[in-house]
Amino acid sequence: MKQSKIRGMVFAGLVLAAALSQTGCKPTDLSKENIIPKPVSVVATGSSFDLTDQTDIYVQGESAELKQIGQYLADKLNPSTGLGIEVKTSTEVPGPGNIFLSISGDDSELGDEGYELTITDKLVSLVANKPAGLFNGIQTIRQVLPAKVELASVQNGPWKIATGVIRDYPAYGYRGSMLDVARHFFEVEDVKNLIDQLAYYKMNALHMHLSDDQGWRIEIKSWPNLTAHGGKTEVGGGEGGYYSQEQYADIVKYAQDRYITIVPEIDMPGHTNAALASYPELNCNGKAPELYTGTEVGFSSLCTNKEITYKFIDDVIRELAALTPGEYIHIGGDESLATKIEDYIPFINRVQDMVEAHGKKVLGWDEIALATLKPNTIVQYWDKAENAKKGIAQGAKVLMSPAKYAYLDMKYDSTSTYGLHWAAYIEVDRGYNWDPAALEPEIKKENIYGIEAPLWSETVSNRQEAEYLIFPRLLGYAEIGWTPVEQRNWDNYKVRLADHGERMKAQNINFYPSKLVPWDAQKQK
Repeated sequence: MKQSKIRGMVFAGLVLAAALSQTGCKPTDLSKENIIPKPVSVVATGSSFDLTDQTDIYVQGESAELKQIGQYLADKLNPSTGLGIEVKTSTEVPGPGNIFLSISGDDSELGDEGYELTITDKLVSLVANKPAGLFNGIQTIRQVLPAKVELASVQNGPWKIATGVIRDYPAYGYRGSMLDVARHFFEVEDVKNLIDQLAYYKMNALHMHLSDDQGWRIEIKSWPNLTAHGGKTEVGGGEGGYYSQEQYADIVKYAQDRYITIVPEIDMPGHTNAALASYPELNCNGKAPELYTGTEVGFSSLCTNKEITYKFIDDVIRELAALTPGEYIHIGGDESLATKIEDYIPFINRVQDMVEAHGKKVLGWDEIALATLKPNTIVQYWDKAENAKKGIAQGAKVLMSPAKYAYLDMKYDSTSTYGLHWAAYIEVDRGYNWDPAALEPEIKKENIYGIEAPLWSETVSNRQEAEYLIFPRLLGYAEIGWTPVEQRNWDNYKVRLADHGERMKAQNINFYPSKLVPWDAQKQK
């Protein structure tokens, strides 16, 4: 009798297993989820958690900031799932079937941006030292759900999350992109859209190139003609545009809510034709040049020996610093070919003093290392490693943006619809396969502030065109900035990237379908 019962139980178990395998309800493997950036540690436990119409998001305590993070997640999940997930507060771990967000503050390995995500069949628990870590963990929760969770309309479930534990934290403190809004102007909504994508891939900085020869894009109330005249055109002669201070503040707040810092750049002493055209007194000859709609560089310069120039710069930095909560103001300093070196060096030295006087720190392109750098200055390596090394010798950190690997405006290959190729062709594998700490022997990890992928906009005039160059390469730069180098591998990455093709489609991103990525193989899975 005993043996027949056991045989019957075994048979029933086999039948159940077969049924589960046919209905797709078998336990899932968290280690096989295609998360970008790749987490530091993933331990799978072979089961799954179900999001249902009984699921809610609980946040620890009454923190308004935690409630906002919880609401952000609910707002991302509800349109596609239709589950009506609500955000609630609790001092204790909630009952089964829910998501719990909490702050511990005592896990030194996680730092300010790391998190630990524990998923059981009963509960999704996300814990971090700081709110920024919770926000990063939320992006992982989104990515371990099916790609259709990113759609704006209700989709059929089930909504399963594989169980296990993810511990994760970034390799570099600064992980960003740059958007050139001076060559071509991008509206507020376009900038916000890019901020959302940066957040999705755990990047934490957006550098905005706000002025150049072709346009001045930020309202300066003490010098109104900068935008009234200098902002009215762009490359190719389009109508241009600019951000009012209220619009800029709105962008800054939108980014802050997503734990992204806006780094504003006013390029000087070169790349200044829009300013020179707006105010003739900034020119050594007192005459304003015509507005410029071409793409040449290196022909313009502020008059570095006139006091009005420094009054102008001080006013601009003062107004911009008041609008910018981030630590850094970017002063440009690149390609100042029309400024003699004997004028350039004292100019950069004096401008650094102004930035510091307004409570900010200096960030500049690698040429600024020719001057005497202030403490805490960041040198952005784009062109000459020698300049970056000069910065390091003065105690500066280096922001890594080498044009031949990290410039998003470079073409993928000779057939690319948009982009330039003066630095290199940057296919998706080339953009991924480099290590900031191994590019130059003298630039070591301890010298590096972080990584930034700039998009210069000479060849792109709207969001769709910009996305073609930004995506999918941005995902690789996000991983370079976040994931330990020893865990990065192109063959593994390209499979995960292929899975994100469906996520990018769900978010209406116009990405370049590189032939090096097995998009179709992932679609057929």
